[in-house]
This record gives sequence, C-alpha cells and structure tokens, in this order.
Amino acid sequence: MGKRPPEKDPDRENRIHDEIIVDANGPEEQAMGWYYYLQDTIQFPFTARCIAERAISVLRQGDEVEILGMAPESKCEREMFAETRWERRNLAIPLSQVEPTSETDSASCQAVADWHYWIARGYTF
Repeated sequence: MGKRPPEKDPDRENRIHDEIIVDANGPEEQAMGWYYYLQDTIQFPFTARCIAERAISVLRQGDEVEILGMAPESKCEREMFAETRWERRNLAIPLSQVEPTSETDSASCQAVADWHYWIARGYTF
C-alpha cells in the first residue's frame, strides 16, 4: 500500500495557486511556472541529501550532492530536474529525490518543499 498524501496545507496551496501556476493554461504552462519559480527562488548552489532512490537516477539514499542549478527547461516538461556534478560531468537528477541540508537558506528549502508537497499530493502537469 502506498504512502498517504500529506494533509492539505492552505499556505502552501495558496502559494502554489497564486504564485506558481497562477496564469497557467494547461500542463506545459504549469511546468514552466514551476520551473521559473524554482529557478528564481532557490539560491544555487546548495548541498542536498538523497532521500529516495529512483530507477532513473544514480543516487542512493543518503548520498550528498551539490545542486548547481535547474536542468534545462526542455528536461523539465514532466518533472523538475536539477543539475549536479557526477563523475566529472553534469547530471540531471529529479528534484523530488533530494532535500536541502540544514545549511541551505530558508527560501530555497521552502521552494524545494513546495515541489515535494506537489508531488506527494499526487498533483501532475
């Protein structure tokens, strides 16, 4: 049986609907709303820890990585990806797979938590 979605958070719901996807007409515009919100709000680089393994990613639970920035827009049309350095190259990883460490500023932590909330509630583009 799957995890229960988190309780609705009115403040987060308002931020998502009033700031992130406010004028979005359709999935593509919602994705770009999220992309620009995350890109503009998060202070890159920041250190993050892998919280969940994914078949599409090389990260293992507990791995720490430096998040350098958002992946290119074209890679974020269905899910948000961030870039990290991995074995001498930049690699895009799912933003839902990592959480900022305690040294990360509060605005960046909130932005990543907003994305995690969106995913956990089962919302999609």
